[in-house]
Amino acid sequence: MELLRTLFAAAAAAALVAACGKGAETPSSATAPAKPGASAQAVSVDAIQADAQGFTVGQAMSARTVYVFFDAQCPHCGALWYAAKPLLSQAKFVWIPVRLLNDASESQGAALLAAKDPSAAMDEHEASLMDRKGGLKAEGDLAAQRAAIKKNTDLFNKFGLASVPSMVMKNSQTGAVVTHEGSMQTPQLAAFLGVPAQGK
Repeated sequence: MELLRTLFAAAAAAALVAACGKGAETPSSATAPAKPGASAQAVSVDAIQADAQGFTVGQAMSARTVYVFFDAQCPHCGALWYAAKPLLSQAKFVWIPVRLLNDASESQGAALLAAKDPSAAMDEHEASLMDRKGGLKAEGDLAAQRAAIKKNTDLFNKFGLASVPSMVMKNSQTGAVVTHEGSMQTPQLAAFLGVPAQGK
């Protein structure tokens, strides 16, 4: 079943490399140096580290860290979650939930932040969405996590980002901050990170 889900996610990503936008689904932009709009704050890894709250998967001590703004209701974010799995031994991914699409985005994002094992909760959540069961159930007092989602979303908007998933990282060679809006298949994600596409 897990293999089937992974193949489904990969096929979905292969068929449509896209993102969920603020108003409607929009095609992804090309990977490019971060260029905020006239009124936007410059995309900054330092600001993300200081102000955003997410959960980490992959190699905690990796020199390659990619920050992923995602919405728990976004299918393209789910496709990226699965595409990243073969690369977890080579990079660190910090998944930062935002509320972009609907009310469930906030409650499920908060539940992921509150989970004892957010990675396992994300697997469960994505599997539930694929099975059309609605995703993770938000239970208990999640006020602190909901506040974190709001703060994450405010930062996402300050950066002038338009869709999820949105990835931010520093180029390992130049130190420049680069962004990519939209999902990627594993080989393209590996190229973005500058690592071999192992485990395809």
